[in-house]
Amino acid sequence: MEFLAVPPAGNSGASSIIMIVVMIVIFYFFMIRPNMKKQKEAKKFRENLMPGQKVVTIGGIHGKILEISETTVLIQSEGSKLRLEMSAIASSVEEQLTTKS
Repeated sequence: MEFLAVPPAGNSGASSIIMIVVMIVIFYFFMIRPNMKKQKEAKKFRENLMPGQKVVTIGGIHGKILEISETTVLIQSEGSKLRLEMSAIASSVEEQLTTKS
């Protein structure tokens, strides 16, 4: 005896497409959009860096900005001078002090 599978009645194709679209929208609002916002804020922060400002790098090095060029920053830390990419600057010391208070 052989049973034939009977497809369910209704618009299963349309409901599948709607579910996929809903999942994409949810993914966009919870994953992609916040990440883009953080990247925009980090870019704005790095564009507003000025000599004399105290910063912390991604690696945890604390220093004072001496010179800024197009893509690099010269910082002084404990008597040593380091030239770093601007993308290596994580935050300013003032920002860390205000967020801890």
